[in-house]
Amino acid sequence: MTPTARRLTAVLLAMVLAVLVVPLAVYAGPAVISSVIPKDPRPTTVPTPAIQLAPTEVTMPTVVTGLNADAPRPSRKALTALLPPLLKVDGEGDFTGVVLDARGGDVLFDQLAAEPRIPASNQKLLTATAVVSTLGPDRRFETSVYYGAEPGSVALRGGGDVLLGSGKSKPNAVVGHAGLQTLAERTVTALTQGGKPPGEALRVVVDDSLFTGPVLHPSWQQPDIDSGQIAPIYPLALNSAWLEGANPNDERHRDPALAAAQAFRDALSAAGKAQGVTVAEGVTRGAADKDSDRLAFVGSARVVDQAEHMLLVSDNYLAEALARMTAIGAGEVPSFAGGTGAVVAAVARLGVSVDGLVLADASGLSLRNAMSAAQLAAVVRTMINSDRPGLQEVLDGLPVASLDGSLAERFDDAAGAGVVRAKTGTLFTATSLSGYVVDRDGRLLVFSFIGNGLASNTLQARAAVDAAASALAGCGCR
Repeated sequence: MTPTARRLTAVLLAMVLAVLVVPLAVYAGPAVISSVIPKDPRPTTVPTPAIQLAPTEVTMPTVVTGLNADAPRPSRKALTALLPPLLKVDGEGDFTGVVLDARGGDVLFDQLAAEPRIPASNQKLLTATAVVSTLGPDRRFETSVYYGAEPGSVALRGGGDVLLGSGKSKPNAVVGHAGLQTLAERTVTALTQGGKPPGEALRVVVDDSLFTGPVLHPSWQQPDIDSGQIAPIYPLALNSAWLEGANPNDERHRDPALAAAQAFRDALSAAGKAQGVTVAEGVTRGAADKDSDRLAFVGSARVVDQAEHMLLVSDNYLAEALARMTAIGAGEVPSFAGGTGAVVAAVARLGVSVDGLVLADASGLSLRNAMSAAQLAAVVRTMINSDRPGLQEVLDGLPVASLDGSLAERFDDAAGAGVVRAKTGTLFTATSLSGYVVDRDGRLLVFSFIGNGLASNTLQARAAVDAAASALAGCGCR
């Protein structure tokens, strides 16, 4: 090999190494980089706990037993000096907050932590805990087809799955786990058993009678509805009622049940052509024949997977549907009042104080909700330490700072990036952040920070709670 060729080869190898190392540095963090770059033989500082390393994917380690039980705790005095200057904004608004030792529950910081506040979407922590503890993590919701109560019709009956897909079922997905195309194909098979298709064009009706009461809460603001934060609540919907191809917080269907029924009707028409099954245009509301055997069904993703998804993307529509399904599981009426009542009862059964707790809805969109930072932190700590099936698994849905979900665009270049795992909450007048973090000494801490009374400074308030959480991540604080 000539000297020129050797130099070219060396340059190419260097470029390949750079291509490999840079993505690892960005996505895998120090744990992977250390396996590529030789270690410095000189003495090093105490290694960062594994749980504090930026993960390459969202995982849920055993958050208590995987840590050193003898790791020192931050002192209350140190945190009281550290956090209040960070929890401030220019202009209107103030903060409450609490930090707990995850293992023992000792209060390490308390800033009016018992004061009820508007929690925004941090309220979904209660909804997730309630649905999993009430229904169990493996429960699935079934969307079914029956003959309709009126002759010549088939009824699509909603069973609580609002994450339906319009195509084939996706067994490894949460959204679209149950697909209406698959349901249509199974329906055609049932209709043509014996080789004889129906003699007339079938009419499709949708039976959305599982939920009761108003479909929109009277306290929800019209701009929130118009902007796609929420839509009328029904027991079936395509992808939480978002329009196909729309991003979260984009436009939603004005009538999610009819939209799902139209997608089913179109799939049924396409699936039935080869079998001689014809389907009339349009869909209407109707009822299933109570004496009819079920023709076909598809099942949703597991409840625990839905709860994780709800927390990760902060899905208001899914939260409201899950609360109503919690009410059904508790023997209550599946309405706004029944759903929130079931959530409060479930949280209380887990030993969390519900004194002063006020729930108007299950998503946190209403300004009538009230709960304290102490209650939110207690819910997180309960999930961490509970031996109830699925509750620790729900924590998989907590967004990871600067990595995924509603925290993907936050904590850049902060100590909490890749370390803080928390539920976000944002309204025009309120912001909140509740979750857990491992500090520099390897101690697992639970926190909740709530800002209320904001006015045109919401972004600054979000930066304040992020800074407080990052301070915990970087803190030995003794």
